[in-house]
Amino acid sequence: MEDIEQNYVRCFSTSAGIAVLKHLRKITIERTLGPGSSDAELRGLEAQRALVHQMENMTQRGKK
Repeated sequence: MEDIEQNYVRCFSTSAGIAVLKHLRKITIERTLGPGSSDAELRGLEAQRALVHQMENMTQRGKK
C-alpha cells in the first residue's frame, strides 16, 4: 500500500495538487444541503465527501 500512498503525496503535495484538494474540499466537505434535499442528493454528496476524505487520508499517510 505504501506505493500508492507515495503517489498520492506526489500528486497532492505540489501547489497545483494542494489547490485541487482545497477546491474539492470546498465543493464537497464544506458544502451544505438545505432541508428540502432528497435522500439521493444527501447520499450522493456523502459519497463525494468520502472520496475526498480518502484522498486526503492517503496523502497524509504517504507523508509519514
